[in-house]
Amino acid sequence: MELQQITYKNSNSISIAGKRMAENPKAKKAMEMLSKGINPYPYSYKRTATAVQITSEFSSREGSRASIAGRIMRLRRMGKIVFMDLLDQTGKLQVILRDNVIDKSSAEVYGFLDIGDIIGAEGKIIKSERGEISIEAKSIEMLAKSLKELPDKFHGISDTELRYRKRSLDLIMNAETRKIFFARTKILDYIRSFLNSRDYMEVETPVLQATYGGANAKPFTTYYNSLESDFYLRVANELYLKRLIIGGIERVYEFSKDFRNEDIDSSHNPEFTMLEFYEAYKDYEDFMGLTEELLSGLAKHIHGSHTVKYQNSELNFRPKFKRVYWVEELKKRSGIDISEMTDEQAKGIAKKEGLETEILNNYHVADSLFDKYIKPELKDPTFVVDFPAYMCPLTKDKRGNKKLSERFELYINNMEVANCYSELTDPTEQRKKFEEQEQERQSGDAEAPPSDKEFIEAIEYGMPPTAGCGIGIDRLVMLLTNAPSIKEVILFPAVRPEEKKAQKKAKGK
Repeated sequence: MELQQITYKNSNSISIAGKRMAENPKAKKAMEMLSKGINPYPYSYKRTATAVQITSEFSSREGSRASIAGRIMRLRRMGKIVFMDLLDQTGKLQVILRDNVIDKSSAEVYGFLDIGDIIGAEGKIIKSERGEISIEAKSIEMLAKSLKELPDKFHGISDTELRYRKRSLDLIMNAETRKIFFARTKILDYIRSFLNSRDYMEVETPVLQATYGGANAKPFTTYYNSLESDFYLRVANELYLKRLIIGGIERVYEFSKDFRNEDIDSSHNPEFTMLEFYEAYKDYEDFMGLTEELLSGLAKHIHGSHTVKYQNSELNFRPKFKRVYWVEELKKRSGIDISEMTDEQAKGIAKKEGLETEILNNYHVADSLFDKYIKPELKDPTFVVDFPAYMCPLTKDKRGNKKLSERFELYINNMEVANCYSELTDPTEQRKKFEEQEQERQSGDAEAPPSDKEFIEAIEYGMPPTAGCGIGIDRLVMLLTNAPSIKEVILFPAVRPEEKKAQKKAKGK
């Protein structure tokens, strides 16, 4: 049966969903198929192999029959032979159609094919004359008629924002994008296995919270109709996980979606994924070792080595990670001792140092000083240890020095990746620190969280010594997949709605 392209008939008699569809050549093909009794959108297809299975098992499967399914990424005719590349989740495989092999019904389907269509193909596993592993198809079936043109395969999608906005298209066209998200799943699987093997319990805590807390951040606000109350998308799940520790679940973790109403840049997305894990009877020293073991093992699992190439540098995940003592290091570099800095002193220091911070209190000025003097030097994984106590309302004081708190942050390639405390377990001290936070809120610090009375009540029942750590999953995936922006590792990152983008452009902004 000869393979032929179709010639369009008058489709006026076919019911259509509007003029736009009637003017679409691909839609015309779909209507033509329907007129011939061929369903361009069937319910299922019996696939017996994937592209990678056929290529990796070719030596044992050559000459046998298989059926595969995928999207047509290349379609070319050479005499009486047609060559197609089908893309499935595992990769590409060539399909060959020959006039003297393909059956009659399939030859008719061929006439409707375009690049972008999803088809099934059944036939013999062979090598082409050029030595390429292929399916020599006996039959093909249309599984989804594409109504839109794919971008030019040589140029792909050059508009970065378009890639984020139209992630489905990005995944079709860009193998590197697919690779990142398969790696992301592999990373999550490793972390989950690591914690499960140590008898941690995975849990879920509320996304909608009556009182947000656990981090300094501006929340997203919503309204709960049934409860007639304002609620907040969580900025962190910390206080809920601690309640579970209080309740006797001694090792607990959660992969949580958190939401902070902040700016968007290469390392920040308002919706992001955190891993938080807590263990009773441990402190931040124990968790430095645990975090180091987790991340060094993860790097080796993903890359086969502790050396990770990121952009134009190499990052060394080999234990032991370097430690930098924040207050001492800042004093050494700037001459400023921030351990007892008051809000009034902070204002003068901010002016003298030319710091760009909207909120001129000790917390935000100390943070800006860190960004100026210390953060730019933190390339290889580095624990930044012992924060000023006034920055840590949920943390125990440093043993022997009440000016500091037992807290570390892990920095990699100048980005904060992890944050850990020896958790504050004294309910009286916790109440006092919540009251101090409330004063900061009333003084105009919109990022200071409110006091959580229910958490205070819970901790009054008694909370064991506990260490807790949060790891930013998106940033970690960036580093381990060589992604330059956080938007590359989030399937559907925040982007400005099309109509808002057009309005902004019209205003010349």
